[in-house]
Amino acid sequence: MIPFSILDLAPIRQGGDAAQAFANMCTQARHAEQLGYHRYWLAEHHNMSGIGSSATSVLIGHVAGATQRIRVGSGGIMLPNHAPLVIAEQFGTLESLYPGRIDLGLGRAPGTDRRTAYALRRDRLGDDQDFPRDVAELQAYLRAAEPEQPVRAVPGAGLNVPIWLLGSSLFSAQLAAILGLPYAFASHFAPDYLTEALTQYRRGFRPSEQLQEPYAMVGVNVVTAASDDEARRLFTSTQVASVDMLRGLREPMGPAIDDIEPYWTAEEKRAVEHKLKYSCVGSADSVRQQLGALIRETAADEIMTTVRFFDAEAGLRSLEILARVRDEIASDG
Repeated sequence: MIPFSILDLAPIRQGGDAAQAFANMCTQARHAEQLGYHRYWLAEHHNMSGIGSSATSVLIGHVAGATQRIRVGSGGIMLPNHAPLVIAEQFGTLESLYPGRIDLGLGRAPGTDRRTAYALRRDRLGDDQDFPRDVAELQAYLRAAEPEQPVRAVPGAGLNVPIWLLGSSLFSAQLAAILGLPYAFASHFAPDYLTEALTQYRRGFRPSEQLQEPYAMVGVNVVTAASDDEARRLFTSTQVASVDMLRGLREPMGPAIDDIEPYWTAEEKRAVEHKLKYSCVGSADSVRQQLGALIRETAADEIMTTVRFFDAEAGLRSLEILARVRDEIASDG
């Protein structure tokens, strides 16, 4: 059975706050664990009023503490924002607290705007072009320390926390192949290079101590409900948020609307529909067909779905329906 996993941004909703977002996050993670989802990842973003997952490592610990078995990790930590030693220590701490359950997914984008990136980095001279060097440094901190090694991650050294590379272009696909790491493509918001990135990753893969064969995860937005019409209505919260980003707005997530057509221009509609190309929206039957086609197209080893609903209860119901779809896809072979 292809594992299904969840990517969460701890959405802050209109009329709510971060505390409410985190409570919803933990409820959703526990529900996902009961339904047999494989991983629960959180994504680092900054200076966005509708996204609460900026302190990603803290929230990973919170979710891991609220659950028992599901793997918990980052999808991802934006490594250019951080010194590799700090991330090694944070994830070494998480792995020590929750052994065998922590994943460290790494991205090379800042996860924010230029000014906020500067506020995060300050006097750090590196940028995303130094990503390969930073990944290698981080890997070294998580391996067993050498006898004369002057700087060690404590905790962290020798824990070998699984590292993933995340990307939306060809750069990280090629790097993941060279380093022999699992790779996750952010097709849920950046569809253009999905096929080529997976091809280059698989073709160039070199076995490593962590991974002997290529392992590719594909991101997809999933909104499923009792009917196609209701799922499409629920999906408007994500579509509106994407329109707002085009307009330079980073507001809290709003409720679904009955008719999105008056909200966007024709140009905005084309841009958002392209951005959200890899979205499976509809009833169980519709989503099963859409996901089946995506799995056949990509030969994905794992599916990671976003779960972004203004109505938290609708999000839980969507997870239940998707779990049944996952099982049906598995039984179909």
